Amino acid sequence: MKLEGREITTGLKFPEGPIAMADGSVLVVEIAGGTLMRVGSDGRKQVVAKLGGGPNGAAIGPDGKCYVCNNGGFNWMQERDGFMRPAGRATEYDGGRIERVDLKTGAIEMLYTHCDGESLKGPNDIVFDSKGGFWFTDHGKTYGRVMDRGAVYYARTDGSLIKEAIFPVITPNGVGLSPDGRTLYVSETETSRVWSFPIIGEGEVGKEPWPSPGGGKLLHGLPGYQRFDSMAVEANGNICVATLVRGGISVFSPNGDLVEFHEAPEGYCTNICFGGDQMRTAFITLSGYGRLIAVDWPRPGMPLHDPLTARG
Repeated sequence: MKLEGREITTGLKFPEGPIAMADGSVLVVEIAGGTLMRVGSDGRKQVVAKLGGGPNGAAIGPDGKCYVCNNGGFNWMQERDGFMRPAGRATEYDGGRIERVDLKTGAIEMLYTHCDGESLKGPNDIVFDSKGGFWFTDHGKTYGRVMDRGAVYYARTDGSLIKEAIFPVITPNGVGLSPDGRTLYVSETETSRVWSFPIIGEGEVGKEPWPSPGGGKLLHGLPGYQRFDSMAVEANGNICVATLVRGGISVFSPNGDLVEFHEAPEGYCTNICFGGDQMRTAFITLSGYGRLIAVDWPRPGMPLHDPLTARG
């Protein structure tokens, strides 16, 4: 089925990390623009903060501030028709980090740049749990002939704890939680695989034995050349994964079955979040052409553990 939606705005510089806010606006990051942007329901755009680097994923924390995964930046290629795509680690790359933004003032705080002496390479996506901590993926970077091996981390908002929970992961991108908070989902870009992990403690997951490469249980792997980006979870537990190349949203049941595919109008369909009346609106970023669209979704999304976001 095709995504039939309303264009909220266009002209964004590779948007990602949508957050549906209770006032009807949507926060997005611009990876190529280096900003955190608020898009009103009327499509008007307002820069909340100029972060630089490559802000990639975002979520509202228990303190009402916005926590941003900053991948440090990409180089970019732009086609004649305006289509943009990332092209490896930025020449001016200055490291990955987790940043915190005060939505009222735009003030930016650096929260984490390292874990146990290892620098963050390319933080990508983030989700908060019911205890106020957050999981985030580090996609790594590709530069020349080298590709970093990625990881999944857990951290507290007060700066007192960051721990590596899963390593290695091949280009980890989306991260999400089951409705009961007991299962962590991680999508890998280049393998088009979704993995699940039982959560057994703060920042700790149970792991499958070898030959699982990172300890995950394989939920689903798509055939052919497709690539996975970020994700959101429905109230019934379905996992909705933005799918690149083919372009759209792949929906998987908690058991790993492919429920349906929603075809997008471009290949860089990068992220999805839920909001609106009864959480039945999906806000989707179409990054290549810089669009944010709203789609009536067939089922309600799962409310997040974010105090300022739309809950229906």
